[in-house]
Amino acid sequence: MSRIALQPLTAAAFAPFGDLLEIEGEPDKIINQGMCGRWHDRATLDFADGRAGVSLFNAIPRELPYALDLVERHPDGSQCFIPMSLQPFLVIVAPDEGGKPGRPLAFETAPGQAINFHRGTWHGVLTPLHAPGLFAVVDRIGPGANLEEYRFDRPWLIERD
Repeated sequence: MSRIALQPLTAAAFAPFGDLLEIEGEPDKIINQGMCGRWHDRATLDFADGRAGVSLFNAIPRELPYALDLVERHPDGSQCFIPMSLQPFLVIVAPDEGGKPGRPLAFETAPGQAINFHRGTWHGVLTPLHAPGLFAVVDRIGPGANLEEYRFDRPWLIERD
């Protein structure tokens, strides 16, 4: 089984695959009578032939090391995972290599981070590491299939260094 070292999620490392949503630096604007900072427009939502929808997911937590045998992508829309707790979760992505996923990368989020996968990005399934695995998910709602799955011949083992 090939191994993948888990790394911290950073905007630079994740940029080829999507947007990292986090509070960093000063807010773009102070609102609500000076009681709230707004970090504005942090994700590029991208949908073909549909609309944005917000769904709630409740995923069973997984443990490390984690055997990755399946990735998926959504050709008609981006997908944004927003945790509803401050627990870390795994973010697994893979570059596209001729219509198939290449070597995966694995990231661990920090508290308060959310992610938005670009349209067509190969990624792992929602993978919380702790309960509750409750997430708000913003993705495409519309006609037709928007899911392509790929099973690896041999699983990849994701573990801490």
